Amino acid sequence: MDCNKRIAFSEPFSSHTRKVLSGFSLGVIASLLFITLLFLNSSFKFPKLQQLFLQRSQSDSTNSSWHYPFSTSNASITPLHTIQQKDESRIRELNVSKEGFQNTHLGDFELDRYNASFQTRFGNGNLTDPNGVAKVGNFLNGGSEIVAKNSSVSVNVEKTMEGETEKKSEKVGNFDYEKCNIFDGNWVRDDSKPYYPLGSCPFVDRDFDCHLNGRPDSDYVKWKWKPNGCDIPSLNATDFLEKLRGRRLVFVGDSLNRNMWESMVCILRQSISNMKRVYEISGRTEFKKKGVYAFRFEDYNCSVDFVSSPFIVRESTFKGKNGSFETLRLDLMDQTTTTYHDADIIVFNTGHWWTHEKTSKGEDYYQEGNHVYPRLKVLDAYKRALTTWARWIDNNIDVNRTQVFFRGYSVTHFRGGQWNSGGQCHKETEPIFKGAHLRKYPSKMRALDYVIPKMKTPVIYMNISRMTDYRKDGHPSIYRMEYKTEAERTAAEQHQDCSHWCLPGVPDTWNELLYASLLKYGKGIWKT
Repeated sequence: MDCNKRIAFSEPFSSHTRKVLSGFSLGVIASLLFITLLFLNSSFKFPKLQQLFLQRSQSDSTNSSWHYPFSTSNASITPLHTIQQKDESRIRELNVSKEGFQNTHLGDFELDRYNASFQTRFGNGNLTDPNGVAKVGNFLNGGSEIVAKNSSVSVNVEKTMEGETEKKSEKVGNFDYEKCNIFDGNWVRDDSKPYYPLGSCPFVDRDFDCHLNGRPDSDYVKWKWKPNGCDIPSLNATDFLEKLRGRRLVFVGDSLNRNMWESMVCILRQSISNMKRVYEISGRTEFKKKGVYAFRFEDYNCSVDFVSSPFIVRESTFKGKNGSFETLRLDLMDQTTTTYHDADIIVFNTGHWWTHEKTSKGEDYYQEGNHVYPRLKVLDAYKRALTTWARWIDNNIDVNRTQVFFRGYSVTHFRGGQWNSGGQCHKETEPIFKGAHLRKYPSKMRALDYVIPKMKTPVIYMNISRMTDYRKDGHPSIYRMEYKTEAERTAAEQHQDCSHWCLPGVPDTWNELLYASLLKYGKGIWKT
C-alpha cells in the first residue's frame, strides 16, 4: 500500500526525471571527455581553456587590488604637462607583498624605507604621488628620476591567467630603459669599461687622475650600472655630439659637477679623430678657480661648459655694526646666471658645500633681503635656496628650448673622521654589494621633494645618491698627487679625498644616465 502510494506520488514526475537523468549522463560524459583532454594537453604552463574562465572574472574586477599572479604589459612612460585627477575615489594605495612580486622582475618595492609612496589609478593607469610627482619603478632612492610637477606615468595594466604569467613576466622584467627607473639598480662587472683609457685625457683635473697619481689597482673603472628590470644604452659619443650640434650643454654647481663635466668632455673627445679640434676656448687647463669654462667641439659647432657656482645662490657681504662679513643670499641667484640661462641643456647640482663648518653652523651667515639670520638650520637654508633656484628657473627658462636637470647628492665614504679630521677610504678596492650596508636617503635631498613638485618647469631629477653609495672604492683618497717620498704619501693619509671621484670612474656613469634620460625625456632632436 505504502509502496503503491509512493509510486502514485512519484508518477507525475517520472517522465521529467528520466529527462534529467539523461541530461545528467550526457553532462558526466562531457566532463569526463573534458578531463581527458586536459590530461592529454602537453603544456600545462599555458592552458588554452583556462582563459574561458578568466575573462569573466577579469571583467568583474577592474577596480580590485592586484593579486598574484599578474603582469603589466604594454607599459609606457609619458611625461605629461597636466594631471587630471577628477575621480579621486578611484585612486587607492597599492599594498604589494614581496611574495606577490617574486615572479614579475620589477624589483623590491620597499615603500617605507625612504618614505616613498606608490599609488595607482586603475582606471587610466597613472602612477603619481599625492603632489602629482611621477614615481617610476623602485623607490629605494626616495623617488625616481622624474619629479616635475604635473608629470605622470601612464601604464596599461593587464591581469593574465596563471599559465601565462611566466610568459608575460619576461616582458615585464626585460622591457627597455624607457620604462623603468634607471637610477635603481646595482653595479656589475664590465671589463669593456672605461670609455677612455686610464690617464689618456689631458683635461682631467690632476686631483681626479688617480691612475697618473699612482693608484696601483684599476678594477674601480670596470663596473657598469645595471638598473633593475632593464638595460640602459652605453653613451654613444658620436650620437650625443650629433644631437648637440650647434647647441650648448652646461654643468652648473660645485666641484662634483666639475667632476661630471670633465668626464663628459673626455668621453666625447674620445670619439673625435682630430682631438686638437677639442679645446677650452680661453686656453685654460686648470679649472679649480671660480669662473666659467667652455670646451668647444669644432666639428660639431657645440660646447660643453662648466659654471662654478657651489651654492647656486649668491655669495655676498653684509655691512654690520662691527664691519663687513660674508653672507649667503638665500633669496638671490648667483650672478653667473647670465652665462647659461639660454643653454639647451643645463645640469645643476649643489649640496656638498652645505656641509662645511661655516654653513652647517649657520650663525650670522644666511641672508634674505637686509636680514641676516643670527642662526638658521642648514636644511632650512638649503630649502630656501632651492626655492630661489626654482623660482628663477620658472621665470627665466624657455621650456621649449631648454631641458633642465638636477643631479642629486653624491655620497661620501669617509671612515674614522671627516674630510678635515682624518677620514679615510684609501684601502677600499671594491664596491659595496649588499644594499643593507647602505645609508639612508640624504636628508638634504628631501628638500627637492618639497621644492620641485611646485615648479611649473619640468625638471629631471638624476637621483644618483644610492648608486654612488655602493662605490666606496671609486674615490681619489690619497691618490690626488704624485708623491716623491713615502713620508709624503703617509702624511697624505690624514687628508684624503673620499668625496670626489677618480676619472675614469663613477661620473662616467652619471653621464651615461644623463644620455639615457635625454633619450627618454629630451626635447626636439632627442625625441627622434
